[in-house]
Amino acid sequence: MRIVGGRFRRRQIVAPSGWATRPTSDRARQALFDMLMHAPWADGDIIGATVLDAFAGTGALGLEALSRGAGTAHFIERDAKALAALRRNIATFGVEAACQVVPGDATRPPPGSPCGLVFLDPPYGKDLVPKALGALITQGWIAANALIVAEVGIDDPLTLNVAPLDDRRYGAARVVVCRVTPQ
Repeated sequence: MRIVGGRFRRRQIVAPSGWATRPTSDRARQALFDMLMHAPWADGDIIGATVLDAFAGTGALGLEALSRGAGTAHFIERDAKALAALRRNIATFGVEAACQVVPGDATRPPPGSPCGLVFLDPPYGKDLVPKALGALITQGWIAANALIVAEVGIDDPLTLNVAPLDDRRYGAARVVVCRVTPQ
């Protein structure tokens, strides 16, 4: 697995062994970030953005965003092996100053800073996106008019109570993009 674009292009990302962490494929990340850079609804959301990579795993989504011009990235992850890989990736890329790692559960996060670009990539089949999104809004992680990118299994139901800006399938994954404004 590698970063697919931007200043870290082609650099390898380490991942823990086993099936506990399921990184977004290079192909899906390339397509997603092409959308985020060029879709009319994206409006340059990556450049200078404060990013949240919830259920971060290796940090591939947040690191890809930093590679393409995001300003800062926050990562929430609870698995010890994934946290070790995430911290190693951040150190390898030399972006410690732009990153905050929050060990914990994205469905029960601590209070946070508002982020304008939010990646939610939980384990498939557990309907965690709505629960995590509600908790992240409550704890202050979601900025006004934030762009939310949710990745779920292709057959997983996903109810967000907002109209999707985009909804695509990549192999076993479904990626849904929407805007959310905390109430």
